[in-house]
Amino acid sequence: MTDLITRRGLGVLGAGMAGAGLFNGTTLAQGLALPKQPVALNIIDVAGNLALTQPALEAYRAAKPNLVSRMTYTKAPAPELPAKLKAQQAANRVDIDLVLTGTDALSAGIDQNLWVELLPAHAGGLPKLQDIYLEPAARMQGLARGQGVVVTYYPSGPLLSYMPARVRNVPKTAEELLEWSKQNKNKLIYARPANSGPGRTFMMGLPYILKDANPKDPVKGWDKTWAYLKALGENIEYYPSGTTPTMKEFGDGTRDMVVTTTGWDINPRVLGIVPKEAAVFSLAGFSWVADAHYMCVPKGLGEEKLAVILDLMSFMLQPAQQAYAYDEGYFYPGPAVKGVTLAMAPKASQDALKEFGRPEYDAMIAGSPVELPLDPDVMVQAFRLWDEQVGGSKRR
Repeated sequence: MTDLITRRGLGVLGAGMAGAGLFNGTTLAQGLALPKQPVALNIIDVAGNLALTQPALEAYRAAKPNLVSRMTYTKAPAPELPAKLKAQQAANRVDIDLVLTGTDALSAGIDQNLWVELLPAHAGGLPKLQDIYLEPAARMQGLARGQGVVVTYYPSGPLLSYMPARVRNVPKTAEELLEWSKQNKNKLIYARPANSGPGRTFMMGLPYILKDANPKDPVKGWDKTWAYLKALGENIEYYPSGTTPTMKEFGDGTRDMVVTTTGWDINPRVLGIVPKEAAVFSLAGFSWVADAHYMCVPKGLGEEKLAVILDLMSFMLQPAQQAYAYDEGYFYPGPAVKGVTLAMAPKASQDALKEFGRPEYDAMIAGSPVELPLDPDVMVQAFRLWDEQVGGSKRR
């Protein structure tokens, strides 16, 4: 996900954190020096990730007062981040220490050479990621090209949500969805893929559904997909800049159907943005297109801060901290590492998912293929092509 409905934080898990981290004495295993005084960390979130990780971040600060004096959090749209970082780096005044991002800003940062190489350069300061990750999360880690570390994972979508009282004949195929949109003009909505998890998941999932020539090549292999998105766009009023407006319009009855993911289906119903009775479906030929959030470090960070960030990353991958990722279904399921169950999550998470979760998701996750999103450089191309060919004149 790349934007976030305003929400509350969960409390800090109390046990098992005091001894966390990989520091031994005054250096990390790869030789980075510890700060002699606690440092302040500036963390920017361009993915809505703080909903899942802020309690764990605060737990680290509480556990390591000798390393961190305070943490400052800011949020921004993913498309705005690369230019901001590039300007700071050009001025040699980088004031962002950690970026929490989806594949969108990760991809842009790799394309523009903005990130510190974490792997293999600093592998000694991190766990053996391939040993601890869930299998799809381990594959998502490969997309980072060593320039980010997966912190949360979910199978994502593409899914569609609808109001049963207003959609009597639910489409079963892509062709039926297109026909429904023609008969119900302006009643379907999704957001610009470059800044929307559901939007880009829908875009990347269609080549599998439509059996396009090459789902991994939006330039030469998506003829059916681009034609379909253009045709569908004739029946879409406009494309918001993020997912939140789509959910608000779906919830208030302006739209009858919205492109969604597991998390964007569950969480807006928990928050009351979308009515509880909203239902969800997938199209024939459906494959999951996985999504993840990453921890990235901008180039220009001092060695001492980088040492603290590496230790923080290790802490964030512990099962007790990963359990926060269940949240209120925002990135369902959420944890990226093995062995993290809902029973380990805070009671508020357990209660929310008991009431608003969908039991069918477990079977869908187990029973459908999980595909990786596009490689970072290719994803940038897909965003550009969508902007040029599909949504450019209807963006708001």
